[in-house]
Amino acid sequence: MSKKSSSTIGIQSKAKLGEQIRNIADRLKQETEVQIKATSRILGAAAQISENHDRLINEVVDMVEEDLNKQTQTYSKDIYTVDILKQQFKTLREAKDYFKLKATSWESLAKKLNDSSSQKLILETKPQSCQVLESNYIGKFENNGKNSEGLTVHLEADVAEMFPNAQAVNEALRFLIRVTKNSC
Repeated sequence: MSKKSSSTIGIQSKAKLGEQIRNIADRLKQETEVQIKATSRILGAAAQISENHDRLINEVVDMVEEDLNKQTQTYSKDIYTVDILKQQFKTLREAKDYFKLKATSWESLAKKLNDSSSQKLILETKPQSCQVLESNYIGKFENNGKNSEGLTVHLEADVAEMFPNAQAVNEALRFLIRVTKNSC
């Protein structure tokens, strides 16, 4: 082999090597661009998730505040005075029978009604058997598929402590229904 042919082979192999290096560099550049685009999309999705999370948190806070305001208004309506009781009932006996409480005067009845422990007493004076509740509940739904009359439920003592009256229980359940519907 001559000097010229060996130098030509050396130049050609260097050219091939240079071309391979350029090809590798181009592929790395393309892969880097793809990775940058993918990272950008991932960051955009994360920002969207964060924004949605904040929006949902704000919606839940608004719903809770709205319910607390309604509950405060409801509780203010549940305060009994002698005048309110006299407007609702013709006689003291009728009022005592309705609330199933013993009282010697309109004032003592109003005091007992406003006392939180008597709210529990009113709930507990309506005995309900769990068996009766279940059979009534099933029967109402088998008849027409709708419970239009309402449903009487016996609250256990620990639950009754948290709810001073039926309105509070219903509001809590309505809130739970709204939260469940909104999350679906």
